[in-house]
Amino acid sequence: MTGLVGALVEAWDELRLHRLRVLLALIGVAAAVMAITAVTAAVQMLTQGYTESAERAMGRQVTLTVDAWRMSEQAAPATELDATYDRVLARYGITWASRDWYTSVPFRFPDGTSRVEVRAVDPALGTMQRVGVDQGRWFTDTDATAYAPVVVVNEAFLERLGAGGLEAHPTVLLGDETPVRAVVVGVTAPRWPGEEPAAMVLYEQLVRWYTPADDGWGQAVPSLKVWVPPDVVDDLAPRLRRDVAAVLPGWEVQVYDNRDLGSGALEGAARWVALGVGAFALLLGGLGLVNIALVTVRHRIREIGIRRSFGATSGRIFFGVLMESVVATAVAGLVGVVLAVAVIKNIPVDTLFGGGIQDRPPFPVSAALVGMACATGVGALAGVIPATVAVRVKVIDAIRY
Repeated sequence: MTGLVGALVEAWDELRLHRLRVLLALIGVAAAVMAITAVTAAVQMLTQGYTESAERAMGRQVTLTVDAWRMSEQAAPATELDATYDRVLARYGITWASRDWYTSVPFRFPDGTSRVEVRAVDPALGTMQRVGVDQGRWFTDTDATAYAPVVVVNEAFLERLGAGGLEAHPTVLLGDETPVRAVVVGVTAPRWPGEEPAAMVLYEQLVRWYTPADDGWGQAVPSLKVWVPPDVVDDLAPRLRRDVAAVLPGWEVQVYDNRDLGSGALEGAARWVALGVGAFALLLGGLGLVNIALVTVRHRIREIGIRRSFGATSGRIFFGVLMESVVATAVAGLVGVVLAVAVIKNIPVDTLFGGGIQDRPPFPVSAALVGMACATGVGALAGVIPATVAVRVKVIDAIRY
């Protein structure tokens, strides 16, 4: 241990003496390490953003969707579907579940009554599909028993309603012949430019206050979405299909999941590209460090000969020269990691990757370790050739130099 500490102290002293010679090479190494570390962390952010974007569209891993279609006029009535869903949820102890029904409902705006795309859901869907609410709030369990329905709308709906925000607690009439006044409690961000007005309402409240017409628009009956652990999907999916189909004769029932999000290939490709670019930059920095170290060894031949004459072994000389490169690149790597952390923490990567990340991952320690390992490895490789040259120096020739 004493020999190692002595070698480290000696290497640091030599670097201080020759700092101007190694500065340019270390700048390249630090920049390469910063690139590798920052891109490795950014790849994790990109993967998280892609995953959350997919979860907003298809649900969290793993979400099973149960769809049913009436196949004949003699099929069981659709009114039994809700009771069937409730029974299968209770049978298998599923806690995260929501009905999901795309339909259209008339709303009375200041410029007239219009049918608007409506999604009838349960409160759990907000967590299951990461529904983001820019203003106000999402549905709660107590909303289902409220005396008046509550709705979450998009910005286009709110603009057509003529309400500038939720401060005035805007309301809208839902329905046509006997409308009911609904309270707007939340506003979602626009999904694309020019989006048409749309709203979300609790399923229980919609079926209580209004019965959508079966005019061919949207779904005839609601789907059931359940969020379950990955290890039970293969066993649970056929059971759900069997149980629902058994209670609803004359209906076609299908169950599918969302396990194939495709983020693994994206993450692997981005990571390999980042490592390739960083490795090339490290190679250039390492070559510069080798040239500078060779020049430094030639200027230190007399010093090395004197040390050998006083009993320094070949191993000590080799290790000392090698550690100079390792310590130099380790310091450069530490600087690169610090710069990468500063860049990642101050650039809004969560907005750049995926349009906003709810569960932003912390800076990955693995990225910092990869950067330091690369820097140390390059230093060791760059120090082998100069260390070998130093060991081959003959004592008598070095003293005469």
